[in-house]
Amino acid sequence: MHSLLPIITLAGVATALPKIPFVTNSDIIPIRDGPVAIASRQNQACFVIGSETLPEETADIADDLANVVTCSNSATTIAGVPDVTSGSTTFSSIDFSQSNQSPLQFALSNFATENPLSNTDLEFFQDALNVYLATEAGIRSVGGSLAIKVPKFFLEMQVSRIETAQGNPPTAPGLQVDHLRDKVLKNAGREDQALLDQVTALATQLQ
Repeated sequence: MHSLLPIITLAGVATALPKIPFVTNSDIIPIRDGPVAIASRQNQACFVIGSETLPEETADIADDLANVVTCSNSATTIAGVPDVTSGSTTFSSIDFSQSNQSPLQFALSNFATENPLSNTDLEFFQDALNVYLATEAGIRSVGGSLAIKVPKFFLEMQVSRIETAQGNPPTAPGLQVDHLRDKVLKNAGREDQALLDQVTALATQLQ
């Protein structure tokens, strides 16, 4: 599916893991302090280029990725968001919007895992997820279309599956395989049923 990519440190991966939306009020910085506080927060991430207020969970993810993801000074992708890189993975190299496939079909084709699942390169999938999360935050900041959510949630599900198979299952409710399966299915409701069935089947394959 892809060449073996350099492995980034586990500390970097842990720093980049998304905190979706199952955090307590003490874990986040409120975004209700006024425009100045919001702008200051968003400006920490090079990929957040617009002035639209980000949802709390997206702003939190953007903060986590600000020191993990780098932005191109010249190339842009969806909605004018800078092309972003995490590790050795650049968004433009796995950009679903440049494919003639549907978002879910693209995700299933390009983000397939190994057999056995535990042999899958977790670093590639985490880097791929990082650039999708960063690009989504940038798109949200300019009020763009969120078709990116289908492959993003699929990548989150795949990361959760790989971590589970490798003996390090995520503990946060929002990062559980079944929860992320439902997120994929909900956002991909208009996709072919055969593709949706593949997602459902993958969610049961954790070895």
